[in-house]
Amino acid sequence: MARISLNKGSKFGTSLNERLMFDLDRLQSAYNIARADLLAERTPDGHWVGELSTSALSTATAVSALSLARRHSNSLTGSIESCDVSATDKDRLINAGVQWLADHQNEDGGWGDTDKSYSNISTTMLVVAAFRLARPDTRHTKLLRAAENYVVQAGGIEKLRNRYGVDKTFAVPILANCALAGMVPWSEVTPLPFELACLPQSWYRLARLPVVSYAIPALVAVGQARFYHRPPRNPVLRWIRSLAVRKTLRVLEQMQPASGGYLEAIPLSSFVVMCLVATGRGKHSVSQAGLRFLREAVRSDGSWPIDTNLATWNTTLAINALMVADRCEDGFGASLPTPPKPLTEGRRPLGRVRVELMRGPTDPGSEDASASWDVFQWLLSCQHVQRHPYTGAAPGGWGWTDLSGAVPDADDTAGALLALTTKELGEQCLASRWRAVETSVDWLLDLQNSDGGWPTFCRGWGKLPFDRSGSDLTAHVIRALHAWRVTKPQGIELAIERGFSFLALNQNSDGSWYPLWFGDQDHPQEANPIYGTAKVLVAYRDLGRLDFPAAVRGRRWLTENQNPDGGWGHRGARRRGSQGDFSGYESGVEETALAVEGLLSAADDASLQTAIGKGLDWLLLAVQHNRHQESSPIGFYFAKLWYYERLYPIIFTTSTLGWALRAFSEQPTPTHANPPTLLTPLSDR
Repeated sequence: MARISLNKGSKFGTSLNERLMFDLDRLQSAYNIARADLLAERTPDGHWVGELSTSALSTATAVSALSLARRHSNSLTGSIESCDVSATDKDRLINAGVQWLADHQNEDGGWGDTDKSYSNISTTMLVVAAFRLARPDTRHTKLLRAAENYVVQAGGIEKLRNRYGVDKTFAVPILANCALAGMVPWSEVTPLPFELACLPQSWYRLARLPVVSYAIPALVAVGQARFYHRPPRNPVLRWIRSLAVRKTLRVLEQMQPASGGYLEAIPLSSFVVMCLVATGRGKHSVSQAGLRFLREAVRSDGSWPIDTNLATWNTTLAINALMVADRCEDGFGASLPTPPKPLTEGRRPLGRVRVELMRGPTDPGSEDASASWDVFQWLLSCQHVQRHPYTGAAPGGWGWTDLSGAVPDADDTAGALLALTTKELGEQCLASRWRAVETSVDWLLDLQNSDGGWPTFCRGWGKLPFDRSGSDLTAHVIRALHAWRVTKPQGIELAIERGFSFLALNQNSDGSWYPLWFGDQDHPQEANPIYGTAKVLVAYRDLGRLDFPAAVRGRRWLTENQNPDGGWGHRGARRRGSQGDFSGYESGVEETALAVEGLLSAADDASLQTAIGKGLDWLLLAVQHNRHQESSPIGFYFAKLWYYERLYPIIFTTSTLGWALRAFSEQPTPTHANPPTLLTPLSDR
């Protein structure tokens, strides 16, 4: 049995409880389990799709849109004929959605975004609106009374507005949905300047719109509904705005993808459909396509997820996690410079492995393997090669899914670039890889904001949340550009330095970083500094800057915020009534894996080894008890909508245990007559 001694005097540093014998075989076994579980999640085509959490918010908005379509009979006829949705099918979808909502009400009378989320004012108001529009029977009277009491106690409309502040992206559509249900007067719905959508896309950021860049369809549809139901008293203004109705409807048509779902998002698409139907445009092609999208996105239990899927994002995360233990000293390809290797200094890597294409379906022994898609060819096919109609983004980026509603963004493009650093892609992929890399590198360089950071979708939209530069995005892009620095050495070097300046300026005073797209529902600000700090630290790791003061402070913050049980996270803090003291609360798989990986970047630092040892022990126990498959609400969707993804804990665990193997393995380099693949068990290498 291979053991690593962490006792005092060893090169691994100070002891845990005077002497801790770290079982390398246990680490290897846990890695094999997590890795096998991750590989088993592939589709027959060889990539990953995952499963987003079902959402009460999405289900409520979909039920409202379908109910309004049913109510407006003139619009309904056109919708049915075009969407092949019979009245019976509509009734079935509405009734099933209502029943799912009724079955998932929280004890306090409200609903959260997911079935693992705390109640919030936004989702609860939308669910109440859905029940009113669906006209449920008397069985739900008690349920509705409890929900309405929750809304009153939570602060009602004022609380809703305070939740989003100056950002009108979500507050106004929610109030419009409530107005359509007769819960609030239209005077409570802030008018949106939908006529500004007539401007060229490149001017949107200059117009200082009250919604974020991805919400133009909501700006148009909700703005038109408010104008329709409560037009301005000024006849000149009323005439001017009426002239913009037809042209902005064309904007909706141009932005709508083939699937009918804007951004593949059920809430955004539902808001557009319900507002158009309520203004007598149920026969419009946008309404018809949106209704078809809702029909096709429903799940077998009658609910809807927040988005269709994160296939591209999950695939790049999975590839990069699986490659960790496979990367050798020249594992980024002979044509690329050798990246920093802080974890292998003085030790042999776990294995010098040539990573072959991931051919074959889930069963590597299948005779049908030759008919399966190559995951890397699939990934290359997901790159956007034309100017995007939704954001006007230039060709070169990747979105979060291979479906038509995806929009290219910085995080997914960075993930794809890192996945494409695989050395062996096969002859048919090499030329297309270089073309893809060159255009995506240019795309990311052009996206960088003037503050040195990277935003999600569009450069220069810095006024509202989710449009500004993000620390997690910036760190991810820095890593991707560094991996492909040979493509444009000078331009990339300058961009990276500006990116690190942004990270240094945006580090919190305690040493942590907040991410943009991930949160912790138990954190006082609903932020997730564990995720943000860990993701930034791996950028310092990849570029060999672990001794920079910002990185040192970040690692110290992680060690200081480790839970007594050895993990990280604040599970249940709000439920226990905490006002900020998180000590003793239940740790989470996602945060623990991320934190340990962030600390492993400097595994030779004696001051970190106690935290690393305790964190790894927690994670190994989690795998032993199959907890590495327990998801939690960690993801922020648009406008602070919570979600969880079934693959996140498996992916994060696989990645972290791979880094642990690289850090602690002292095994000799194996030799193979035939190069192993990602399908080859690590124990066989």
